[in-house]
Order: sequence, then structure tokens, then C-alpha cells
Amino acid sequence: MSDISEVKVSAIKVRQPVGDFYQAVIPWGLLSEISYADVRAIEEGNERKLDRYMGIQRKIDKKRIKDIVKYVENVDATFPTSIVIAIDEDNIEWFEDERVLRIFDGAGNGLESVAKILDGQHRVEGIKNFSREVFDLPVTIFVGADMPTQANIFATVNLAQTKVNRSLVYDLFEYETSRSPQKSCHEIAVALDSYEDSPFFKRIKRLGTATPGRSKELLTQAVIVESIIDFIADDPWEDRNQFLKRMFANNYSQTKLKEKYIFRPFWIAEEDHKIVAIIINYFRAVERKWPESWSDFDKKGNVLPKSNGVKALMRFLRKAYKEVVPYYMSDLRIPGVEEFFNIFDKVEMVDSDFNIETFPPGTSGEAKLFNILDSTLKDQVDLF
Repeated sequence: MSDISEVKVSAIKVRQPVGDFYQAVIPWGLLSEISYADVRAIEEGNERKLDRYMGIQRKIDKKRIKDIVKYVENVDATFPTSIVIAIDEDNIEWFEDERVLRIFDGAGNGLESVAKILDGQHRVEGIKNFSREVFDLPVTIFVGADMPTQANIFATVNLAQTKVNRSLVYDLFEYETSRSPQKSCHEIAVALDSYEDSPFFKRIKRLGTATPGRSKELLTQAVIVESIIDFIADDPWEDRNQFLKRMFANNYSQTKLKEKYIFRPFWIAEEDHKIVAIIINYFRAVERKWPESWSDFDKKGNVLPKSNGVKALMRFLRKAYKEVVPYYMSDLRIPGVEEFFNIFDKVEMVDSDFNIETFPPGTSGEAKLFNILDSTLKDQVDLF
């Protein structure tokens, strides 16, 4: 294919809020030749020794490809939904009157890998060895989409689908140029995982799967991001849209802010670093109260450092924060470790209580931990 300098495909132009794109039908063999999947991977060894994530796609699932290889040989095989690709402006030309897209070699390298797959890499990979002649594929083509736009397209297409790793989808918000709750919470999760003095240092799976060289990753980025978003917005996508339109207005009532969205004032003020500091101080207090349990990852029933325990603690953070920082205070201050510890210190539980008898596996352990913490706080309030 590399010796072919151009191909032409029939297409229609589609106009949507994201911009213009094209809907085409491309034979499977041609699409296999001109496309590639930019698999999102980890690049090690940068100066700050932090993981730097690059690319736009999730990892290839070999089992899924194997299943697709078998499927495409069925007599009634079909892929009715679009493969989504992006092609640089230097490699494509639209002829409005003929409704034809000319895809050409703009750099002298042939047509191999001229199209980046944003969605559908498994289908393309699985059909590469198709044994028959005809299998046309519906293809959506974005022209000249930059990295933030590509990431946004992938996230929009896939966030609601359970098959897609939600941690990866949140990680893609890193490429957005506009402010949004999703982007902020992703950056907060990265900070919690990256700071050496953070109780979450190297404990968060950025892409939802284990990071090479780490052994203490009990939490996915999705768990952290979704817990924090719940403190910021009831409609994160609307907030994002408002920022894109440059029309943002904080229209939450004081009661709503006090009762649920305690971090929204920090987010509105673009003081995300203070949210990071509050979460770090809060979990330092947890670590100080139960140091052995916070560090023991293998003990059965030790819910504390695991997903269900952290989710319970994040739910309780809303109540603990309101207790130490009454909302009528005018300043958006950062409570210290000691203030949070004074709450946990009243909890009549010790490290040895985190066992399988007290906290059985599953979400029941999360609920039980939250109820214990909540009851203790209520008892303290009732004393005054």
C-alpha cells in the first residue's frame, strides 16, 4: 500500500456542534492499510520521575480481537456502527460538488498509517485477515482534529459504555484546554498519586490497570475522580459546556453548597490545589489514627486502604469538613490534620478491628465503615 499515493472515497459532510466531519464507506482492506491505533502507554524516566501518559487509545484486548476474527467469518457478520478516525489536514481534501474525499500522501511516506483510529481499533485489528473480498465499513472521519479534540471525541463516545475503562477515559481529560470538573478531578488524582507526602503516593492506577513497577495500587483513578466530582458539581458536563462557551456562572444556592458541593467554591475560584491539600490532610488523619491498617494491603477484611474503604471515607469527608469548617466562615481555608484527627480520635475502633468478621467483602464493608464514622460524629454533636 505504501507505493499508492492517493485514494478517493465517497462521503457526506456532517455538521455538528463539535465541528464538521465526514461520513464515508471504506473497504476493510483499504482501512486496515491506512489506519493505526495510537495505544495509550506509559513513558518512564522523565525528569520528575512521574508517569507521563501519551496517546489516545486503550490497550489491545487480544481475546476480544480473537473473538472478532472468528466473528467476521460468519456469513451474517456485520459492523453497522462507525469506525472513528482522524486524518491531518495535509493528507486529505474535500470536493464539495462531487462529495468525494481525496486521501493522499502529504509527506512522501505512502498512505500507511495516515489515519489515527479514535474508536474501533479492535474491529479494524480483527478484520485484518478477513478471508473474503467484500466487507465495507462505515467510517467517521475528523479532519485536522488536535489532541484535545481527539481525546474529547473518544471520551464522549465511550464514557457511558461499561466496556471502556473509566480510569482511562478520565485520564484523557488531561488533553483538554478548557477547565472542567472532569479535568480538575483528573489533575487532583494525579497530584494525590504523585506527591511523596500524600497518603495516596503511588497507590492509584492511572489507567485502571496495574502500573509496571508498582505493588501498592489498590485504587483506580475512576474511584478517586468520581468521589471528588461529587463534591464539585451535580452536572459536570454542563459545567464543562459553560466553560467552553465562556459563559460560566456559579448558580448553586448556599444550602446546596453547604449540604453537598463543599469543594465547589474552591473549584470556582480555580484553587484546586486547596482541594488536594484538604484531601491529603484528611487522609493523613486517617493514617495517623489507623497506621497499621492504612499500610496493610493483604489482610482480609481490612477495608481501610481499598476501594470500598476509601469510598466510605470520601463520603464521610463531606460531613467531617462541614464539622471543622462551618460554612458561614468567609474564608475558604484548609483544615489541618489535627482538626480531622480530633474527629477520628473519637471513633472507638483500633487497627485490629479491621478484619473480615467486622467488614465482610463487598459493598457491605463500605456501608458499615461509613455508618460507624457517621454515628460517632452524631454522638459528638449530640453532646453539645
